Amino acid sequence: MTMPTERPAVPKGFSISARLKSFRYAIRGLRVLVREEHNARVHLAASLCAVAAGAALQLSAAEWRWLVLAIALVWLAEAFNTAIEDLCDRICPDFDPAIGRIKDLAAGGVLVASLAAAAIGLLTLGPPLLRVLT
Repeated sequence: MTMPTERPAVPKGFSISARLKSFRYAIRGLRVLVREEHNARVHLAASLCAVAAGAALQLSAAEWRWLVLAIALVWLAEAFNTAIEDLCDRICPDFDPAIGRIKDLAAGGVLVASLAAAAIGLLTLGPPLLRVLT
């Protein structure tokens, strides 16, 4: 039995339009994440509050570095968690304990990222906030 042969994909050279398309796909993914995932909207609200607090407290560049890292960590974890959950649901729409374990592990990663971000937020925003309040 002969298998149909597919032509290997020919790598394309660099093009500005291809790079712009990849950005459009990424932005579309972020829109889907915020529109369809409740937790992403919670992360968005927390991110906006952290940025507003940082601006109001006039954080230094070093302090902003930590805040941006914490925000990015949570968004990365949430995006990966959502992708893993969607993939699992596509592969196995019915309940499967192994798939449930995979989804729980991914959700646990978001929890760890969120707790770390909260700690970073407190350590970064806490001292300047205390200076303003005292």
